[in-house]
Amino acid sequence: MSAGGFSLVLHGHLPWVLHHGRWPHGEDWLYEAASETWMPLIRVLRTLRDEGIRPCWTLGLTPILLEQLAHPRFRFGFVAYLEERIARAQSDEGEFNARGEGHLAWLATRHRERFEAQRALWDAIDGNIAGALASFDGVELLTSNATHGFHPLILHDASARAQLRAGITTSERHFGHRPAGMWLPECAYRPAGWWVPPAVHGDPRDREGVASLAAEADVRFFFVDTHLITHAEPVAALGATVTPAAPAQDALRCWNSILEPHRVVERGAVTPVTVMGRCPEVSEQVWSGEVGYPGDPHFLEFHKIHGMRGLRYWRVTGNGVDLAEKEAYHPEAAQQAIEAQAEHFVKLIAARLEGHASVGRWGTVCAPFDAELFGHWWHEGPAFLLAVARKMAAEPRVDAVTVSESLARAPADKAAALPRGTWGEGGDERVWFNEDLRFYWELAYHAEDRFLDLWHRAPWRTRDDLRPWLEEAGRQLLMLQASDWPFVIYTEGAVDYGMRRILDHSARFSDLCDAVEDLLAGRPIDPVSTSSLERCRLVDPVFPQLQLQWWG
Repeated sequence: MSAGGFSLVLHGHLPWVLHHGRWPHGEDWLYEAASETWMPLIRVLRTLRDEGIRPCWTLGLTPILLEQLAHPRFRFGFVAYLEERIARAQSDEGEFNARGEGHLAWLATRHRERFEAQRALWDAIDGNIAGALASFDGVELLTSNATHGFHPLILHDASARAQLRAGITTSERHFGHRPAGMWLPECAYRPAGWWVPPAVHGDPRDREGVASLAAEADVRFFFVDTHLITHAEPVAALGATVTPAAPAQDALRCWNSILEPHRVVERGAVTPVTVMGRCPEVSEQVWSGEVGYPGDPHFLEFHKIHGMRGLRYWRVTGNGVDLAEKEAYHPEAAQQAIEAQAEHFVKLIAARLEGHASVGRWGTVCAPFDAELFGHWWHEGPAFLLAVARKMAAEPRVDAVTVSESLARAPADKAAALPRGTWGEGGDERVWFNEDLRFYWELAYHAEDRFLDLWHRAPWRTRDDLRPWLEEAGRQLLMLQASDWPFVIYTEGAVDYGMRRILDHSARFSDLCDAVEDLLAGRPIDPVSTSSLERCRLVDPVFPQLQLQWWG
């Protein structure tokens, strides 16, 4: 019998970038993610299927990412991107051969063959990345907020509900079923209770907690970072009856253990939602800048490319090595490192579970990661996951399980009230709210207020002329609420792009609301508003099933 389970959770997300720039910020992000993460992961899953191994991955594709992967512009653009990559590799091959750099020329040949294989795989899956991922036995899919809206700082419960409802409806449309679990954007949880908005409004207001909102939408589980589990307040033991918690007298129930599921308590009541926490001892093997696997000197160096928008030919080489001093990449040495790291990873998981099993409990190591780490940021990441799956299948102490399979085997037998927090820097909200970002939340809160005021005042249920304008304003509000814009500004990864997107969505939202006001007053609609409506439909054709009732 195994000591416990291992649940790999991959979170796939990109904000809507189609029609919003190409390079260095814009559509190329999406094409790179597809080529460097999603296509390699599909290849790994096909290999595991051929070898008779169930991957048991829990995989999140955010609704806004699903909308992009299914859009004709992405499908056309991705093929063009692969063809450009093939041509670039061929050009590099000739250049390196002319300079007598045979090894680099060979690496260019490998790049070309890799992109040609992706082009063949694209045809084999009929250009349907989401459908291909959903087709594998042993892959559980997750939903999320529509545009990755950041729950702790959303002003109104109505807006939080709309993010959830739009997200779930979109996931169901693309997957053909309603996922049981969701990824909380930024793993950000807010409890129920009184809260003072950090911008615009100074009035305390009572808000619903994330678990209660999720339960309304029939979500059964989500994930948080470690400290939200270890600092949760034990409330009740679950069994045939619910009894008040007495963790000191019930230590064998493993209260606050990161390897145990907990039901979420809000307003003193046990919700039907279960929370799983990130196991840090395991996750840091990938995330940590000091001990993380991706920093191995044999692995491909992400930051050095050959020419503008070029390909990568050099290895990490070592900490602190200047980009000019990076040495050539050798795939054989990288594969040896992958095998050793996968062996270490599986043994670490087994040891962690055996320690937990010593008290008679079947626990689960939950390891949530951003999916783009595997392949995009860490070129060898997909090969690492393949090696881990193979070694896990041969490890009797560990059962690879999806999250639903884990909860079916060992459901939560305790309930706790979680603190507020995220998996961001400091475990709090500083990445998304600080004085430099106050302007963003002022815009977002004014937009929420204005939209809900019109939602209540305008007779959109009976006037067909109002509904298209208010629906499009709702789309722009959802787009404005994406957590990505403050994130790329804070991290300085794309400050100009984040600013542009915030101001663009805010301006178009205002134009659309102006049109509603004109119609209510019996005035002609400003042509600027008409132009904005046409542009919104052109550049942001998302959520075709949007319903204004979602804000109810």
